[in-house]
Amino acid sequence: MYHSEQNLIVKPHKESLPRLALTLGDPAGIGTEVILKALAEPEVSQNCEITVVGNWDWLVQTYDELNLSGNLVALANPHSLKVVDVQLNQNLDEIVTGVGNAVSGAASFAYMEYAIAQTLAGEFDGIVTAPIAKSAWKAAGYNYPGQTELLAEKSNVERYGMLFVARSPYTGWTLRTLLATTHIPLRQVAEALTPQLLTKKLDLLVECLHQDFGISKPRIAIAGLNPHSGEQGQLGREELDWLIPWLHQEQQKRPHLQLEGPIPPDTMWVKPGQAWYGNSSIQNPADAYLALYHDQGLIPVKLMAFDRAVNTSIGLPFVRTSPDHGTAFDIAGKGIADSTSMKAAIQLAAELASARKPDDL
Repeated sequence: MYHSEQNLIVKPHKESLPRLALTLGDPAGIGTEVILKALAEPEVSQNCEITVVGNWDWLVQTYDELNLSGNLVALANPHSLKVVDVQLNQNLDEIVTGVGNAVSGAASFAYMEYAIAQTLAGEFDGIVTAPIAKSAWKAAGYNYPGQTELLAEKSNVERYGMLFVARSPYTGWTLRTLLATTHIPLRQVAEALTPQLLTKKLDLLVECLHQDFGISKPRIAIAGLNPHSGEQGQLGREELDWLIPWLHQEQQKRPHLQLEGPIPPDTMWVKPGQAWYGNSSIQNPADAYLALYHDQGLIPVKLMAFDRAVNTSIGLPFVRTSPDHGTAFDIAGKGIADSTSMKAAIQLAAELASARKPDDL
């Protein structure tokens, strides 16, 4: 059913189920398609109450166009969904499927602003975000590295991180990877990494593992920065100068944790790969992995779990998840986008939000 922005709650919600806002992302991308595909499967929303935050006309238009595309895939009918129509100043006729521009960027930014404001006001327990295009945000005048930074700013938090979570379809094992640095050029990584930064990220990771996953005594693997973790200073001195001393200090401060590292980056992902694909010889993979920069963590995550990994923002006052893929402008509107990661993002958000809800609800 369609609802205006001013009438978000039109029927009583089940107190026992977490309430999730699901933003459409950049309307020129595949966000609307993967949402309609994901919500067509009843089990995806059986443990949560979902409100789609976006534009009603675009949602219906995409639904009609996909039904005419010839790809016989089930789609959720927009009339069966709870939808908030966010009012925009721009003309949606200027949005071209497959081409991100200032109008599509302004639309996706407006969806995010509304979802964040309503979540902070208590209307939602969490947000699931479809992909946006950073270039479209910039064209619209919004200079943020990504949705994570906007979420942190609006939530007034300085401690936050990007945790990628994926459950293996082969073994059921869960991969959890936190990035110490995110959207910065590679040449700036060594300068950005400090003992203070890693302590902040480790604090976040430990808190998240306990609060969201019920792991109170985790094993955490921490990557080195240089090839072979510096090879005793022959391939870089960061490990000897501060990373190893920092790791020893943290282990002494946290005797309930098992910290491993710094592990050479080219071998740290062998055990997770074996645990993911079901190698019976693997013993005790870590509960979480701390990668020091973007591609060090995301290349292995996407290699193993491209179609089912979920980006989880930790450190926020509410749950936020997102599929681990982009807008895919090149295939937008063709009806061939894979909704697996979106389904996983919705289901993980429901699990995490349920874990955070008070027991008396």
